[in-house]
Amino acid sequence: MDHVATHDPGLVTLSVLIAIAASFTALDLAGRIPVASGLARVGWLALAAVVLGGGIWAMHFVGMLALNAGLAIHYDLELTALSLLIAVVATGLALIAASQPRIPIARLVLAGMFMGLAIVGMHYTGMAAMRMTGAIANDFLYAGAAVIVAVSASIAALWLAFRHHSLAERVAGAVALGLGIAGMHYVAMAGVSFLPGEGHVVAVRGGAFDNAHLVIAVAAVSFTICAAALLAAIYDRRFMLLAQRETAMWREGEERYRNLYRRTPLPLHSLGADGRIEQVSDRWLELLGYAREEVVGRPLTDFMSPESARQRHEEHWPRLLGTGELREAEYQLVTKEGRRLDCVLSAVAERDAQGTLVKTLCGLIDITDRRQAEEALRQAQKLEAVGQLTGGIAHDFNNLLAVIMGNLELVRKRAPDEPRLQTLIDNTLQAAQRGAALTQRMLAFARRQDLKPEPVDVPELVLGMADLLRRSIGPSVRIETRFPLGLPKARVDANQLELALLNLAVNARDAMPEGGAIVISAHEAEVAVTDEGDGANGLKPGRYFCLSLSDTGSGMDEATLAHAAEPFFTTKGVGKGTGLGLAMVHGLAAQSGGKLALASRLGEGTTATIHLPIVEPVAVASPAPAASPEAVPPLPPPIEPEPGAVRVLVVDDDPLVLSATAAMLEDLDFAVTEASSGAEALKTLENGAGIDVVLTDQAMPGMTGIQLAAIILERWPSLPVILGTGYAELPAEARPDMVRLGKPFSRDMLQRAILGATRPRADNVVTFPPRSA
Repeated sequence: MDHVATHDPGLVTLSVLIAIAASFTALDLAGRIPVASGLARVGWLALAAVVLGGGIWAMHFVGMLALNAGLAIHYDLELTALSLLIAVVATGLALIAASQPRIPIARLVLAGMFMGLAIVGMHYTGMAAMRMTGAIANDFLYAGAAVIVAVSASIAALWLAFRHHSLAERVAGAVALGLGIAGMHYVAMAGVSFLPGEGHVVAVRGGAFDNAHLVIAVAAVSFTICAAALLAAIYDRRFMLLAQRETAMWREGEERYRNLYRRTPLPLHSLGADGRIEQVSDRWLELLGYAREEVVGRPLTDFMSPESARQRHEEHWPRLLGTGELREAEYQLVTKEGRRLDCVLSAVAERDAQGTLVKTLCGLIDITDRRQAEEALRQAQKLEAVGQLTGGIAHDFNNLLAVIMGNLELVRKRAPDEPRLQTLIDNTLQAAQRGAALTQRMLAFARRQDLKPEPVDVPELVLGMADLLRRSIGPSVRIETRFPLGLPKARVDANQLELALLNLAVNARDAMPEGGAIVISAHEAEVAVTDEGDGANGLKPGRYFCLSLSDTGSGMDEATLAHAAEPFFTTKGVGKGTGLGLAMVHGLAAQSGGKLALASRLGEGTTATIHLPIVEPVAVASPAPAASPEAVPPLPPPIEPEPGAVRVLVVDDDPLVLSATAAMLEDLDFAVTEASSGAEALKTLENGAGIDVVLTDQAMPGMTGIQLAAIILERWPSLPVILGTGYAELPAEARPDMVRLGKPFSRDMLQRAILGATRPRADNVVTFPPRSA
């Protein structure tokens, strides 16, 4: 008759706890497998297999100890050991299969089925190891249910083993897995019937294994599980401490790096692999005017001009990826206000162990000021070169004009009194004079004109030429003057300033074909000393008189404004402008120690401002006591020598100029001796020729006019020398009192220069009364 088996509740509970503990420890150990490698991975895998397989085996035999079958039960040693081996090996193989990266669900299910069937096999192998007087009968329905429970629990175990879960999730998973493993055992045992009787004793082949031994074996396995759990706990504690220390060090280093990166005085930024900004320094943000949240996460090309962005995509980014670095790539970055900055960018690529780009570290250098300085230097060098060329051309042109004008005056004097012929000669003379005026403008631009600066009351000068301005610009343009009271005087050549104002007014008129208004105003400005010790805007530190002329005309765009003051640049039609008007004003202002500033916007008119140095007031000394009229002898009246008595030595290397000048002097009834060089002139003087005055050219080969004058002064101190030159400036070695005759000169100018040089000088010694005691 069948014997109904019962179970000890205490041992049943112990078996369930063993299953839960083994499940928790195995899950904790299996969680280390994916992140480990080499021997560590094998060790964690083997330990997890031993713990889970051994735990299942221990739970099974504790459950068998809890069984009260009413029979004396022994266990076959070999089959018992085989059941333990089956549990451990099957669990290990299943964990190996499930620990592969990105395992598909189907493979996970197959591994779970294998593990579940192996656990069921372990169970029935353990049942087969039982030795008793009687027989055992199994209900296949319960056996099938046990298989389902084992497979389900195994799939769940493998799914939980390699997930990143918290402690609570791990405990819940271990409880569910332990109950599933224990449930498989007790479901299977529910279908077992014991049939007591004689003649059913199975022989023990490998030695007897009673309950005492079983308890020892189970205790050993349980100790192994506890030791593994303790080892995992120790490892976790050490790993947690190391991780906390490493995390603290990483955070400290990251914070130090972030502070260093952000507070560096250099504009730095780092980009991710996709070219988006990850980090920027405070100096970078200050340079472009953005906040940090407006920049991080955006592509660097969002802050570039379209041309620079194209160059970045097509040229520089591929080069950076190919070589790993980028040196001094030039870009235009756009600030938040829309201002463009010229910058040089250098970058280094940072890659991981596989060679994949991780980030790029970049640095910027703002070269906007340097570019502007270079452009200003190039512009200054260009203007200086043009000025030197212009000065040389003006000299040669003046020589030609001197020949033309001199010969024309001689022709006009001796030509028949025919009106048409006189008209033609006069027209030719006017054209030559216009050429001389053009040459004067060229010299003004080249800053080589002969200026006579003096204190000028600018408002009075402007009001004095009001009629001239109105006649020059016509009735369609209205002129307004706005001068505040108390303006100081400016140091400038008054005649050249009038010419400059006339040029500016004519330009303003041409910009207003439909009529408009011209406003002439003035104010005083102070130029402070900069950090470099110089003034601002190219001016020296000090006070300046600012004379402005504004119009309501068409204005100029940026490109036109940049070239407006260049020589020969004009927007007027052919024959309507020389392109030297603004250049002449620019030269006058610069030569006077000031500057011409132009401001204009298309459709809004133009303002030209001439900065001129201000005449500083000088303290007036107390006047000395005036001498009595009887003590100061009167100056003798000037003696005008008779023209025929004056003998002139003319020196010029140009035969045309020499011939024309000699002809004009002869026409004035002067006695003329010609010399084509300084050496020839000295030889003439050494031969004892009676000469009253020497008229010499400056630019001559072998010996200049200044050098010739110095020799004459040393050897014949009383012989006057007149320097005739087409240059506006004289060399530094020229004497300040030297008489100068600028080319081209007219007949009257030549006569006045000769008579002025030969006029006897008055006695300049003034006798003062004796000082009273």
